[in-house]
Amino acid sequence: MSQSLDRAITVLDELADGPKNLDQLAGRLGVHKSTVLRLLRTLEARRFVQRSGARYYRLGTSLFELAYRALDERDVRRSAEPAARELNATTGHTVHLASYEDGEVIYIDKYESRHNVRMYSRIGRRAPLHCTAVAKVLLAALPPDERDRVTAGIEYAKLTANTLSSRRALLAELARVAERGYAVDDAEHEEFIHCVAAPVRGPRGVVLAALSLSVPKVLLDLDGLLRLVPTLLAAAERASVECGWAKTPENAPGRTPGRREN
Repeated sequence: MSQSLDRAITVLDELADGPKNLDQLAGRLGVHKSTVLRLLRTLEARRFVQRSGARYYRLGTSLFELAYRALDERDVRRSAEPAARELNATTGHTVHLASYEDGEVIYIDKYESRHNVRMYSRIGRRAPLHCTAVAKVLLAALPPDERDRVTAGIEYAKLTANTLSSRRALLAELARVAERGYAVDDAEHEEFIHCVAAPVRGPRGVVLAALSLSVPKVLLDLDGLLRLVPTLLAAAERASVECGWAKTPENAPGRTPGRREN
């Protein structure tokens, strides 16, 4: 690996957490300030970083341009946009689109709630694998060998009282997700938010992404959220058709939703 490239990537990663000065970056890299300054000048010339005041640096516009160009190249994001936007307009709740890649689930699109009470999330953020509805949908669709490998490597941090805290519990939940065709996050990731998600499929039924509705519990209880599952499934189906999925009687969505099984 190129040492200079590795250092430049480390600088960008550090600035992703907020502006930093030369001393802070040099300390993080363990190199002289002159070395960091050369990196910063190169990155600044290409607009990957920019100055923030007299002494600090922050991420520049080129990085955001690259990120959005990369997201736009994901055909599923473009193809699912009309269905996701309509789902957001119809329900008024937060809509996410997430994809799986190399053991991580990433939010690749988001449509904000119309309500004052909102959840904190952003495009490009990783979703915890064991306690989010989008991750459950995507993990349930993996080949068995890969699903076993991924679930074996999860730490199962207990984020709320409802968080699934073992591999055995998650695998049982993933089996239910595969059977019924949607996933539920019953305040497992955040105490005050619950969520439902459904798969977005492409040609041959391959799951390309997960489409979700996230709602604060103060606005809608679990039964109310589950009543929105048919609306979510219809939106996911529309997005899937746009992604090249052909609906047949054999691959129609799962059973009618009710309260989540224990």
